[in-house]
Amino acid sequence: MSKIRTGQGSSKKDVIIKKAASLFRQKGYAASSMRELADLVGVEAPSLYNHIGSKSELLQAICYTVANEFNGHLGKVKNSKESCSKRIEQVIRFHIEMMLESFDEVYVANHEWKQLGDPFLSNFLQQRRSYENVMAAIIEEGIASKEFRKLHSHVAVLTILSAVRGLESWLRHRKNISKEDLENNMVEHLLNGLNK
Repeated sequence: MSKIRTGQGSSKKDVIIKKAASLFRQKGYAASSMRELADLVGVEAPSLYNHIGSKSELLQAICYTVANEFNGHLGKVKNSKESCSKRIEQVIRFHIEMMLESFDEVYVANHEWKQLGDPFLSNFLQQRRSYENVMAAIIEEGIASKEFRKLHSHVAVLTILSAVRGLESWLRHRKNISKEDLENNMVEHLLNGLNK
């Protein structure tokens, strides 16, 4: 077997995590083995442990990297001076971009988070709740300012997040639409359900 090949700006650990995300998405976390991951990476299984402690550490790294990306972006959006509609649009666009550019990682964070052990599971769930609450607060601000029509903010958040997660189906079948058209159509459709 050969050495782990890294791209520009990526470490061996980055390569392992990316391959783990692909494996966990395809087979599920529980059904994936470190031996299979080693085969994907192109090294002997014991070599993986020079760079990563365990399979659970890989899942933590994937879930928390995705959570940090989303929370970092939302933190910037929340504090911007843009309209509520523009801020929600930015959130939707970021979700779409993450789904298209980091599909394996986002898929694993969306579906395999239940396999996290505590305290990581509790913390991850708290981050998700906090994220949804911040989105709901932006929508409530838009309702109060008459920018959005009156609706239940948490239902709106659930609808937006569910719609974006639905891209998993599109990515599996690759419908004949460009990334730009897909993003613009989704934003238009989701925001028109909010705009007064």
